[in-house]
Amino acid sequence: MTHMKKNDLDLFLNRPEIARVIADVSKETESRRSYKPRSCKVFNGRSIALEPQEQYQFSLNKEALKELPDIIDNHVQKLVQGPDSPDDPHNTLYGKKRHIGIVFSGGPAPGGHNAIAGVFDAAKKANPHSKVFGFILGPDGILENRYVEITADLVDTHRNMGGFTMIKTGRSKIDSPEKMKLSRQACKKLGLDALIIVGGDDSNTNAAFMAQELKADGIQVLGIPKTIDGDIQVTAESGETLCAISFGFHSAARAFSQNISNLCTDAGSDLKYWHVCKVMGRVASHLALESALQTHANITLIGEDLADYVDQERIKAAENAGTVDYTAYGITLRHLSRLICDVIVRRAAHGKNYGVMIIPEGVLEFINEIQIFIIKLNTIIGDYNHIHDVDFHAAFPSLDAKLDYLRRLSRGISDKDASPIWNARDDELFNDLPTFFQEGLLVERDTHGNFQFSQVKTEKIIMDMVKDYLDILKEKGTYKVGIDPLVYRRFMADAGLDAHVYGEVLFKNYGGTAHLLVKHTIISMKTLKLALEDAGLLSPDGKIPGVVETIYQKSVPNFKTQNHFYGYDGRGSNPTRFDCNYTYNLGLTAFGLIANGATGQMAVIRNLEHDMSTWEPLGVPIARLMHLEERKGKLALVMEKRVVELDSTAFQVVKDLREEWLAAGPGEDHYRKPCPIAFSEDGDDNRPITLTLNAVDLP
Repeated sequence: MTHMKKNDLDLFLNRPEIARVIADVSKETESRRSYKPRSCKVFNGRSIALEPQEQYQFSLNKEALKELPDIIDNHVQKLVQGPDSPDDPHNTLYGKKRHIGIVFSGGPAPGGHNAIAGVFDAAKKANPHSKVFGFILGPDGILENRYVEITADLVDTHRNMGGFTMIKTGRSKIDSPEKMKLSRQACKKLGLDALIIVGGDDSNTNAAFMAQELKADGIQVLGIPKTIDGDIQVTAESGETLCAISFGFHSAARAFSQNISNLCTDAGSDLKYWHVCKVMGRVASHLALESALQTHANITLIGEDLADYVDQERIKAAENAGTVDYTAYGITLRHLSRLICDVIVRRAAHGKNYGVMIIPEGVLEFINEIQIFIIKLNTIIGDYNHIHDVDFHAAFPSLDAKLDYLRRLSRGISDKDASPIWNARDDELFNDLPTFFQEGLLVERDTHGNFQFSQVKTEKIIMDMVKDYLDILKEKGTYKVGIDPLVYRRFMADAGLDAHVYGEVLFKNYGGTAHLLVKHTIISMKTLKLALEDAGLLSPDGKIPGVVETIYQKSVPNFKTQNHFYGYDGRGSNPTRFDCNYTYNLGLTAFGLIANGATGQMAVIRNLEHDMSTWEPLGVPIARLMHLEERKGKLALVMEKRVVELDSTAFQVVKDLREEWLAAGPGEDHYRKPCPIAFSEDGDDNRPITLTLNAVDLP
């Protein structure tokens, strides 16, 4: 091949047909940018008004009443069309010139750019002279007064596109008087009428405290629910769902499911691996549940289900002994590994020594002994940081140093002022854990004091225990790969041997149509030879027939895993049409709340589980969604997260279909191929399956 000269190469690259195929902007991007999201009917009028919805009530947290007195009495507000006359006083106020700030907080989630687009379009429609400012790199942009004015060109470049690349994001919190002072100064310098915080539970908590602090300055603060984990949901005391899911969840779940589905195809093609897929979800298993519904993977662990587990065998054994086994309530790591081994063995017995397993990244938090370790270590680290001037991880940089501190703490010779929660038994159990797991449990907490499950090799911890127990089952002869009877008979016929005679010796279930299982007593070439000798099919000095040896080797399982983590790829994916429409309407809702003087509210859309024609924009009071939660070893007021409800229709469907999807029997697997992320209006994946199912009551 000859090399082009530089001038010739430049001419080649500048040819229209070549420039088009290598351009930064693909046809898919052009199509996305040109798509105009649909808006709820209420936004088609001249203005928006608010109607209090006092029928939706929430429990009152006394600490929230104490810390957020100026916004605690907020009610749910429904957005309705305002008066049609341009001269109406309401419309005059609605259309006044405003300066609005917006900031992304926390990890990215598909659709965030459309939230900005919704705010921008609504603000400009109300008054073309209004301005929207985006703070750069999250809350740090507020603290450091770094911002960009949002323009039509900027919005159109990022409309319907994934990521938070327009203004970036960050994880800082505005959680001190000094930071609040800097935030007030930044907002006043820009002349902001309102600030919109797009984020998860911590970020919306931050929005509530900022709304409280800035209310006297006339600066409104609103929240928009964002997290791919799907754990921001709002339900009134009456059971009415006001916010079924946070934005970004659908897109991330679909991105994960597309990849997991490909692994299902791969697993069923070479029959070689168990693919172990860890998906994001630190506190709740919503993404794992949705991925299971999208792909029909063979095994899906739901953390909330494991926490609810009751070991009936241990309870019965304790009753027979006249005692109570309190550890039988809630699953242990050891028992979880046994349950996984059981289904792997069952599939292998039917010739399926492969499969796909989905694990939520936070599954360990639902395991008894691990949960206790995490709570205790969080408290120890929090106490140490409170007592000392130096951070715990800086003071004890190595694992050995940390373990030595814990050892001394268990003996009562460290930090006399700290709570004596780490005892000799804790130290003994902790030292029995693998080194890499000890390091994982002692990993540095995030800025909110949360345990960082994404940094722990959850799948390795579980699957190492599974492999160890499978080796035991292999030695016992109970873990075997089933042999197709047709394959067995063909092999024997080709070798000129009597399949029936040898079959009675080799297999424990010879004679049926099911996969043939080698007897549990045959676990090696030596025991195979002895079995043949005992049956008179082989002399003591004879050699095992090659075809018989081949059949035996096919029955010996070789357990192989491939581990995958799905998180950052999903949160950086392009949004589905559902999330494009959802986030755009959240932005329109946020402006409608601002234009009507609301503060301390979170913009939500009701009826997401139904057709878009029924969507209903609301503002819900963030302060009423607060509860006390352990953070950095201390109780703090935060917005409550929602875990998977075990009585929900979606979970009950998955639970009922577990055995079918496991496919531990004859026949094919039941893998499902989800649609790729696209703009099809009538696709069967046009909203989360969990929402579709939960909208239907079980009979």
